[in-house]
Amino acid sequence: PPMTDSLFVVSRDDKYQGTVALGDLLTHDPAMTMGELMTHDYEAILALLPDTDVAAMFEYRNLISAPVINDEGRLLGRITIDDVVDVIRDEAEHSLLSMAGLKEEEDMFAPVITSTRRRAIWLGVNLLTAFLASWVIGLFDATIQKLTTLAVLMSIVASMGGIAGTQTLTLVIRGMALGQIAGANARQLLAKELSVGVLNGLMWGLVVSAVTSIWFDNYQLGIVIAAAIIINLSNAALMGVTIPLLLRRLGVDPALAGGVILTTFTDVIGFMAFLGLAALFLV
Repeated sequence: PPMTDSLFVVSRDDKYQGTVALGDLLTHDPAMTMGELMTHDYEAILALLPDTDVAAMFEYRNLISAPVINDEGRLLGRITIDDVVDVIRDEAEHSLLSMAGLKEEEDMFAPVITSTRRRAIWLGVNLLTAFLASWVIGLFDATIQKLTTLAVLMSIVASMGGIAGTQTLTLVIRGMALGQIAGANARQLLAKELSVGVLNGLMWGLVVSAVTSIWFDNYQLGIVIAAAIIINLSNAALMGVTIPLLLRRLGVDPALAGGVILTTFTDVIGFMAFLGLAALFLV
């Protein structure tokens, strides 16, 4: 059959025993038995194993084909790389749609009412989070009135945090989809992303601080916005790792809900850090 790179060896009752590569079959002594040629390096795939786990197995082991068995160890068939490519394509489409708040069956040719109803749900959730961010801004209304330049600059802090958080969130969701993130390395990943967030915060905080100090001729304002960016980028890294892990534990699709929750945290923390520091040190 197409994509055949090896033969599967079974016992008399069809139980999987091992694999013989076609190259070994053709190049070794014809007098050798299949038992001497076969290898046990390639573990058989259980028929009930989720397709995403199968795709990850093919990626890690660089497989072209693999045997499929039932719970009793009987050979049922095989999975080939072209089947796995279809799974990867479907998963990628699912992730892209989910990040926009859509479902797998949603597409550009769906009825107007159907598309409107599906998208309205997540627009409503996003509206609630926007009201929450606006409420935080309202808490510092007196501060903004005394120093109107804060209104000009506060969107920079929230935007930087949103982009940094989205970068981390996308990386983590991809790692989860490929089975690369587990409890063993989650803490290591969190520490690494926090370090990246702090370093990026320091670097871009200095840049924004210099521009702000020159623009408004106020070095204190530059220091405040730099501190706020460092805080928000560190918060974005923390949320970008913990939100998808927590959502997965709660049984919620991280690609579907992660972006909305992340934006809420980066906006609220960003505004609170910038306006709060300004209220303490500038007004």
